[in-house]
Amino acid sequence: MSRRLCERVRQLRRKKGWTLEQLSEASGVSRSMLSEIERDRANPTLVVAYRIAQAFGASLGELIQVEQDAKTIDVIRADDRTFHYRSDRYCRIRTLSPLHLEKDVEFYEVILRPDGALRSAPHYEGTREFLTVQRGVVRVTSGQDACELHPRDSAYYPADVQHAIENIGPDDAALFLVVTYARV
Repeated sequence: MSRRLCERVRQLRRKKGWTLEQLSEASGVSRSMLSEIERDRANPTLVVAYRIAQAFGASLGELIQVEQDAKTIDVIRADDRTFHYRSDRYCRIRTLSPLHLEKDVEFYEVILRPDGALRSAPHYEGTREFLTVQRGVVRVTSGQDACELHPRDSAYYPADVQHAIENIGPDDAALFLVVTYARV
């Protein structure tokens, strides 16, 4: 999918008659990052892809424009970096939701290294998160409330306030996160 995304960004930019600088201004994504994406040397995060889509007046699904065929089963392979939302030394987030769907629910696999944390600003009003711990020990904070979760524990909490998931154990924590958006 990465190759299709780089080709699609280049195609839409050229159709608009924009330079990389103009797309950078419109999207808020650096020119160098856009160049790397178009040359298939960087995989944009969902946030970056969303910004690019907005610059073109398109949805994320329209940007990605996955060709539909006769298959009825969408598969997301574990090693497909297109679905890595974030990867750094403390946290890896992989989306488990097809990127081409317009949706009000998103599924993620999150791996937090010891002392790793996923801190988030408030999402859209009415957004909630459902978190299940597969392994490890984490602290979930939503607004002023906090709780500790152990393997097989789950929590459901508001995500339209500042919130965080922190690994407070000595080993990697593996989590499944579902984000639900309020219907408008």
